[in-house]
Amino acid sequence: MAWIKQINENEATGKLKQVYDEILNTRGKISNVMKIHSIDVDSMKHHLDLYLSIIYSESNISKEEKELIAVVVSSINNCSYCIHHHAEALKNFWDDESKINMLISDYKSIEFPIRVHAILNYAEKLTVTPGLVNEYDVQNLRIHDLSDEDILNVNLIVSYFNFVSRIANGLGVETSEEEAKGYKY
Repeated sequence: MAWIKQINENEATGKLKQVYDEILNTRGKISNVMKIHSIDVDSMKHHLDLYLSIIYSESNISKEEKELIAVVVSSINNCSYCIHHHAEALKNFWDDESKINMLISDYKSIEFPIRVHAILNYAEKLTVTPGLVNEYDVQNLRIHDLSDEDILNVNLIVSYFNFVSRIANGLGVETSEEEAKGYKY
């Protein structure tokens, strides 16, 4: 149970009901990390718009790569809510549960294309030591065929999942196997 009050879908009225309906339409169900915003509907709407823009916009960063970033950042932040949600999303690309568990515990032990390792290494550094990220780190992404637009997209994805991990961990947002399943990807 979250540590602050929430308004469930069946109790929502007005603008909150409209935003919940939009979430149901775009995602198929309402996640607990969105429900935690229910007492501040404007923040929920802005969060939803940011999420949809970063995760569902067309880019050279594949949906699989976006989910890899999500799981790695969430694992580093020890955010069980985000780990469960994005490990579940990753099952759309991987049917190997042991590989997903390896990703959660030590992504460096998995043989990825060098581009993916470069992206995940950047994600780790930006998450663990953001003040130490430097131009060399960005240049390393360019060397691995990421454009400046791709680099911005990776940075936004990493930053977004750091943001969400702190919301979930900081407000006691919980998940269950059932809650983490059934979303539109």
